[in-house]
Amino acid sequence: MVYVGVVGYGTIGKRIADAILKQDDMKLVGIAKTKPDYEAYIATSKGMNIYTIPNKIKLFEEKGIKVKGVIEDLVTKCDVIIDATPASIGMRNKDQYYLKYNTKVIFQGGEKAEVADVSFVAQANYEEAIGKRFIRVVSCNTTGISRIVAAFRDNGLEIDKIRVFIIRRGADPKESGKGPINDILLNPPTLPSHHAFDVKTVIPNIDILTMAIAVPETLMHLHMVYIMFKKPISREHVMDILYKTPRIITLRADMGFKSIAQVVEWARDIGRTRYDVPENIIFEESVTVQDKELFLFMAIHQESIVVPENIDAIRASLNMLPKWSSIRKTDASLGLVQEGKKYG
Repeated sequence: MVYVGVVGYGTIGKRIADAILKQDDMKLVGIAKTKPDYEAYIATSKGMNIYTIPNKIKLFEEKGIKVKGVIEDLVTKCDVIIDATPASIGMRNKDQYYLKYNTKVIFQGGEKAEVADVSFVAQANYEEAIGKRFIRVVSCNTTGISRIVAAFRDNGLEIDKIRVFIIRRGADPKESGKGPINDILLNPPTLPSHHAFDVKTVIPNIDILTMAIAVPETLMHLHMVYIMFKKPISREHVMDILYKTPRIITLRADMGFKSIAQVVEWARDIGRTRYDVPENIIFEESVTVQDKELFLFMAIHQESIVVPENIDAIRASLNMLPKWSSIRKTDASLGLVQEGKKYG
């Protein structure tokens, strides 16, 4: 049994904590928060132990939330820490807490690559992370791009170049103070966007360019993907790869899937908690092949796509299971769609 702690219990952290509770080879020691808000109450209602920083203990207790200890107490009790704090806080926590102890740490994509020994996407480079002390699970969009690149690479298709045009959600649903409200933002105004550089930390030596805009919606990101292969391909071969690859789902327009909102409604209807969609969503009719070129639409759920990657990163860091054994175990425990299954 591996003992795991989660530092940061926001959009990503709470989902990872719930995922750890579903693993039969992991035990959640506790979570660390700095605010005694409704999320802290929900965590305690699920039986999670709460840790915080020393000057916040009294504030938690005044709100009736029992504190188990401080963050350093949590770190010393765990084999692995998941750091799901906001961008740049993870590096600060590394210097302040993690370097003092032998605990392994999984960081998130908001941190710079230098925070870790390896940037990680399970399907792309699981083996590189085996035994590493510090692992960085890359961002939602980078995870989605890396998965699809790895799927083609591992099935013998050589990519000449990839171009991804990203329509980003303006904010997570609960981030009421963010925008845009009535605008389309160049995000960023320079090219390429950071996603191209990030993909290269996972899959080096790939010719990739990305560009992104942010729009006034909060549900999911949408990618317009262009890939040129080194040899001619067939649509049938591409679809076969997409059908059989874990963490990729194809949905058909003729079954009602013509928008992001319909994907969200599907997730609700099949009983996904928080309407989470940790898989890449490929809109099947968009998959178009012309000789060596591939075009497709792909949706990425920013709040949940990295959750299975964090679970696999824990196993990789401690060399608990081989790559595909971990991926399949994670997917089964979280109720992800299994490979070889078509939807719609």
